[in-house]
Amino acid sequence: MKKLIIALLCGIIFGLGLSLSQMVNPNKVLAFLDLAGNWDPSLAFVMIGALAVAMPAFRYIQNRRQPLLENAFHVSHKTAVDKSLLTGAALFGIGWGMTGYCPGPAVASLGFGSLEALVMVVAIYAGFFTERYFAKQ
Repeated sequence: MKKLIIALLCGIIFGLGLSLSQMVNPNKVLAFLDLAGNWDPSLAFVMIGALAVAMPAFRYIQNRRQPLLENAFHVSHKTAVDKSLLTGAALFGIGWGMTGYCPGPAVASLGFGSLEALVMVVAIYAGFFTERYFAKQ
C-alpha cells in the first residue's frame, strides 16, 4: 500500500509539472518542434530545469545498493544501438511530431477529458502490444 501511495503522489507531481510547463498542450509542443517555422523555445527551459533536478538525483540513486521501495533496480542492460532501437526512436519521434504528445503528457491529458489524448494513449498501447507480438515471432 505504501508503494501505491508514493507512486500516486509521484504521478500527481509529474502531472502537475507537465501541466504547469504546458507540455500537455500539443500546440505548445509542436511549436517547440517547429524549428524551421514559428519556433517556441520555451520548452527547452523546461527540459533544462528537469535535467537540473534529475541529474543529481540519478547520481545519488546510482550510489545506492537498492531502491527505497523495491528489492532491486529494474534497469535495462541493453547498451547496443541496434536496428530495433533506431526504428523505435524514429517511430516515437514521428508520433511525437505528428501529434504533439509523448506518452507522459498524453496520459496526463486524460485528466482534462481530451478525446485526442485518449486516442493517443490507445495508439501507444497498441504499439506496445504490436511490438510484443513481433518480438515473440
